[in-house]
Amino acid sequence: MKIENAKKLCLPLSAAQIKDLHKGDVVLLCGTIYTARDQAHKRIAAAIKENKELPFPLQNAAIYYCGPTPAQSGQIIGSCGPTTSARMDAYTPLLLEHGLKVMIGKGVRNDVVTQAITKHGAVYFSAIGGAAALYQSTVRSCELIAYPDLGCEAVYKLTVEDFPAVVTVV
Repeated sequence: MKIENAKKLCLPLSAAQIKDLHKGDVVLLCGTIYTARDQAHKRIAAAIKENKELPFPLQNAAIYYCGPTPAQSGQIIGSCGPTTSARMDAYTPLLLEHGLKVMIGKGVRNDVVTQAITKHGAVYFSAIGGAAALYQSTVRSCELIAYPDLGCEAVYKLTVEDFPAVVTVV
């Protein structure tokens, strides 16, 4: 994908890369992102509080607030557009405290989350609502890694290339 003036960034992001980002920067992400929505966040937060093993390491991780649809024949993944980020706000400060660095979703974050993102040197990228097919085209691999009982809200490990997003909070 070609987007004028987009910064190409490979995940995981370093502290220096995050520090160089500014609100409004358009980026193309490549590397590993994990999908997680409300119910997965609830379980991850519970695992942290109970000192249990997490489904993926949070240190420097990138979470995409997304519930992909099942892949059709010949596809890697189904549609995978962003979901509303505010639904994860109750869990986000805890995940940031445990190393989360990148969040991708749509919509605004509350003041507590915005302050926690800045405090922990993380970044929130906005993805384009209604562009599920575009995001689907950036996925190079998809692996179910946790909570299969949650269906589309299960946690998937995605490898993406040229995944477009905009810096919203840094």
